[in-house]
Amino acid sequence: MEKCSTKSIEEIVGDFVEENRQAGLRVFVAGGSRSGNDSIYVEEAYNLGKQIAKMEFRLDFGLSSSGIMGAVAKGVLDGWNKKQCKAVPIQGITTKEYYSLYQTDEFINQLENIIVAQSLEERKQKLLDADFVVFAPGGVGTLDELAYDCVAMQDGFLHIKPFILYNINGYFHHLVEYLKSMSAEGFADPMPFIVVDDSNELSIVFRLLKLRYKKAKNTKEAYAQARQLIYELPYFIKKKPDSSVHVEDIIAHMQNVSLHGSAEERQDLANEIEKAYLEKEIERMYDRLAKTGRDTSIVSEKLTKLKQRKKANPSC
Repeated sequence: MEKCSTKSIEEIVGDFVEENRQAGLRVFVAGGSRSGNDSIYVEEAYNLGKQIAKMEFRLDFGLSSSGIMGAVAKGVLDGWNKKQCKAVPIQGITTKEYYSLYQTDEFINQLENIIVAQSLEERKQKLLDADFVVFAPGGVGTLDELAYDCVAMQDGFLHIKPFILYNINGYFHHLVEYLKSMSAEGFADPMPFIVVDDSNELSIVFRLLKLRYKKAKNTKEAYAQARQLIYELPYFIKKKPDSSVHVEDIIAHMQNVSLHGSAEERQDLANEIEKAYLEKEIERMYDRLAKTGRDTSIVSEKLTKLKQRKKANPSC
């Protein structure tokens, strides 16, 4: 465990960045310390951890053995142990107050690399050194992390990097619409959110990030890279229906057409990518419409109950 020091936040964060330059791709996962009401949330969070281990990424997280965060960390630990590797690629970053809650936690005690920050602000800054960020379902703490990160990127305090919304069970439906609305109404810049709906799509995104994503020289270049990945992702999802098809083969085919294909073949590929993107967007829109219908039904039911209460109590 790293001891607290008298260094300034800037010095601590600077040291942290330098230490991690040679550590390979790091993924920061933000999610709830609770499990949610549906078992699918924990199951998919565990799958997220297994995917991180499979890709040999390193996990940075806010240190928790429970809920979504605990499931992610356990998935990484189980996946890594199956590789029979010694050094666990998990870095828990927390504050003194939160760390005191886990002193006797059996799972947390398995983690060798725990950083104790002096404040929540320092903790957030350290977590943001990861190469990309995954937001899994969670509560107001997860929402706070997402808002903080968006502000840091928009205001230039953080380089734009891929943000993945792990949309388990359509959890981020309302948030995605709200973020789009903020941008459309001119209150925020558009953010390069990569929305994935299940562990299969997540595995494709992880492999694409590992194979194709490069650290950009500036914000404009980083944003363009992320947007391109978002645009092409549905094509990869469509072309990879199961494990018998490899992302590397799809990339090789695209490169071959781009470099050696005829004008007609290049246009056909462009049309396929466009069609896959539009089909995925239409699919998501129908899913959102279904959820909106459910929301409308809930509101209608509540209104009916309120009217019944008012009718039963005329003095209201």
